[in-house]
Amino acid sequence: MDYKDIDILFEDNHLLVVSKPMNVPVQGDESGDIDLLTMLKQYLVEKYNKPGDAFLGLVHRLDRPTGGVMVFAKTSKAASRLSEQLRNGDVEKKYLAILEGVTRERSEKLTCYLKKFQGENMVRVVPQLTEGAKYAELDYKLLESKENTSLVQVNLVTGRGHQIRVQMASIGNPIVGDRRYGNGEKYSLPLHLWASELRFQHPVGGQQMTFRVYPPETGLWQMYDVDKYLSITIKNR
Repeated sequence: MDYKDIDILFEDNHLLVVSKPMNVPVQGDESGDIDLLTMLKQYLVEKYNKPGDAFLGLVHRLDRPTGGVMVFAKTSKAASRLSEQLRNGDVEKKYLAILEGVTRERSEKLTCYLKKFQGENMVRVVPQLTEGAKYAELDYKLLESKENTSLVQVNLVTGRGHQIRVQMASIGNPIVGDRRYGNGEKYSLPLHLWASELRFQHPVGGQQMTFRVYPPETGLWQMYDVDKYLSITIKNR
């Protein structure tokens, strides 16, 4: 894979918005596999004939198995302002997920405290006063259920590592294909979690930017008519 395989959704002097493929790390890790940040820097170097390296600011992340929309900053000013929006909760991030089983509620706010255990690369729900615990919050809405699975939309309020995967597993509905927190090994399916929408203010112009992307038409995604729940076009305004 190289940058030619990446869908570029939007680009100007300040931003680069792309659809991250599943199972590609956002940045270099111990696997040594080619990562999204490296590929996009190579894209900028070649497109603009830049000598040496190109600046590209990583302001948020997606887990390796998760695909979907991401924004990168092409300038330090844009990176700083996007990071501030993220800290202030002014960036709206929505996900689609297919869960094992049928959720207990039609819609629900989930709150807990999470801690990452570095040695095993696992995140767990822990008591509030646990050292290193971080508050986590999301809202989910059941869109449809079929064959003992649930299609849900998730609005991520905080952005903790593995957050959606851990919190959905904690209520007995792990994400289909989750080998770490669910029964992914049993079903041999990819992780059915997709970053479907990203909304933020342009860091320089100030206009509202909205991007929506479809999950792949593979696995259990084919069971559901996602058209009913996701705008057909990618928008920026």
